Amino acid sequence: MPELEGRVAEAFETRVREQEELLSPLAVRSYESRGRKLDEEPSSVRTPFQRDRDRIVHTKSFRRLMHKTQVFIDPSGDHYRTRLTHTLETTGISRTVARALRLNEDLVEAIGLGHDLGHTPFGHAGEEALDLALRERFDLRFRHNEHSLRIVEVLERDGRGLNLTWEVRDGILNHTGPNEPETLEGKVVRLVDRIAYINHDIDDAVRAGVLAPGELPRDEIELLGETGSRRIDRLVCDLVEISERAGDIRQSEDVGMAMLSLREFMFERVYLAPHAAAEHQRAASVVRKIFDHLVERGEQVQDVVDYIAGMTDRFALSYVETL
Repeated sequence: MPELEGRVAEAFETRVREQEELLSPLAVRSYESRGRKLDEEPSSVRTPFQRDRDRIVHTKSFRRLMHKTQVFIDPSGDHYRTRLTHTLETTGISRTVARALRLNEDLVEAIGLGHDLGHTPFGHAGEEALDLALRERFDLRFRHNEHSLRIVEVLERDGRGLNLTWEVRDGILNHTGPNEPETLEGKVVRLVDRIAYINHDIDDAVRAGVLAPGELPRDEIELLGETGSRRIDRLVCDLVEISERAGDIRQSEDVGMAMLSLREFMFERVYLAPHAAAEHQRAASVVRKIFDHLVERGEQVQDVVDYIAGMTDRFALSYVETL
């Protein structure tokens, strides 16, 4: 029916603008972005943030997350989290928070899906090893959030980058580190990232036999909940209620302190515990051997960083066996 061609596309932006009138006054409107570095023709059936989301999901970097460690390196079971499942869990919870607060769900989703693209193999152990190697040999630093931004701005699409909107780039860069994102949507992902990884890392640690449920700190568990799903529900409900009243992304003091205490407990008993030392040493050794090999071969330091950070766990383990 040729007479119908183009009608949906012509009405799409108008309909989105009308729907977004119901959003919070603090939300970012889809067609009021600060824009992209390079101008481009708008899509007829996707908002700018929906296009960013799709671009991220179709990257090679995103697909590689399924073979990158969250906490446990090369686990024997099939149900441990990976960097990809963490990304999906963070994004799903973030959308729930955004919907409750009437923020822009598409912007939150794009930031959530892109926030960890720059992670090294072997989780934080790999990141620390690459950072240490750079500091010792070149007085440089590695931060996965900064590398996530480099991926979307420079590395993907054969060096052309994804040309994402300013709001998505800001959220990706500042999901961790000293600076907060400038949008509430970015702040949601920053806080939910912690909510997600603390709770699913507890789940994985119990599955691995590293922790028993009864060893979790009693006061914090009584406040937040006995199970991961109850804790996430409690944290999310607290987050949306306090944030709605504050006009910013905030937690109540008691819930925030309980979450911080759980995080400290996980560092002491799981992330930096003696049982993890051998795995961390293994990861550090692999990263350092590859780094030293490539540098001594004459590769440019930025190329070395890009190459190592892009590796999956299994590729890094396979690569180091050839050295």
